[in-house]
Amino acid sequence: MILKLSRHNQAKEIEFELRFLQSLSLKERFEMMFKKSKEMAGLLRKNGRRKPSEIIKRT
Repeated sequence: MILKLSRHNQAKEIEFELRFLQSLSLKERFEMMFKKSKEMAGLLRKNGRRKPSEIIKRT
C-alpha cells in the first residue's frame, strides 16, 4: 500500500498507517516489530553506540 498526497496531511498519514496495521495479523505485526528492533540495534552498534556493560569492560 502506498499513500500519495498532493499536500502534507498528517491526519491522513496517521489514518493510513492505522488502516495498514489493522490489515496485518498479530503475528505479522510482531514479526515486523522484531525485525525493526534488530535493524535499530544493528544501526546503533554500527555507529558506535554500545551497551553500558561493554563500556565498563573496556576500562
